Amino acid sequence: MVQRDGTTAPPPLLEVRDLRKTFTSKGIFSSGPTVVAASEVSFQLVKTKAVALVGESGSGKSTIAKMLMRLETPDKGAILLDGEDVLTREPRGASLAYRRRVQMIFQDPFGSLNPVHDVAHHLIRPLLRHKRASRSEARQRAVELLESVDLEPARDFIDRHPFELSGGQRQRVAIARALAVEPDLLVADEPTSMLDVSIRLGVLNLLAGLKERGLAILLITHDLASARYLADRILVLFRGRVVEDGPSEVIVRSPAHPYTKALLSSIANIGDDSVTPKTDSSTAAQGCPFASRCADVFDACTVDPAPREYEGRAVRCHLYPETVG
Repeated sequence: MVQRDGTTAPPPLLEVRDLRKTFTSKGIFSSGPTVVAASEVSFQLVKTKAVALVGESGSGKSTIAKMLMRLETPDKGAILLDGEDVLTREPRGASLAYRRRVQMIFQDPFGSLNPVHDVAHHLIRPLLRHKRASRSEARQRAVELLESVDLEPARDFIDRHPFELSGGQRQRVAIARALAVEPDLLVADEPTSMLDVSIRLGVLNLLAGLKERGLAILLITHDLASARYLADRILVLFRGRVVEDGPSEVIVRSPAHPYTKALLSSIANIGDDSVTPKTDSSTAAQGCPFASRCADVFDACTVDPAPREYEGRAVRCHLYPETVG
């Protein structure tokens, strides 16, 4: 497969094609408004690479992650694992084989581990369930998993309960649990957002090491700095749609879409009213979804823009000429 830069890409481990998901609130007498959580979302994940989905709260990032984990069912679209559509193959839910290959690291390290059970239980249970170790081997394998996520000496942690660990230690246990089944893909949903700033880098370095060892990683985050540090590619989401997609360095160094620029400006200029986009809600419903918040809105924005190529990335904005051919 030939990439935008002309190089040949390895075949994707997992491919998402035109994924769509909507939610409609239901009242006693009538249905409420329909919210589009994902629309025409497409991307690929390959081994040894990381892709980041970036956007503000409500942009659809976690919904996309849940669809990949088969916790939500898409309205339409395809999820291909090694070229085979798993939604067609497994319409009623993910098989054990799929769950082994695609594992998730949840945002909340305090809620993702059962406080009743010790660390050994959390690691041994998936080992046995997925037949990755025998009962006689499971505890030693659990020790090795703790060592692999830099919880050493591992024997000092394996019999502790989650409430005896710090937030960073809990998240490392959660990562070790995901690794227990020897997955091919990790979906990391805001894995550092609930951790102290001083320990976030350690967790990101751990994930970077796992990527280098052969895993594919999908990072869900609102933090462009974390995305730039870990991901090879960034997809910027707004209201469920990818508005900009390209190499991490390209996106962060020279953002093209006004929304991406606003995300970066909000980091650099907290409290500065000069970066607040002006509001014009008249074009939002019928044209570009970002028009009501865009400082660069003009007449063409009354029409929803199609994606177009611009300087090594795809961008969905009328400020750039449409791709010819």
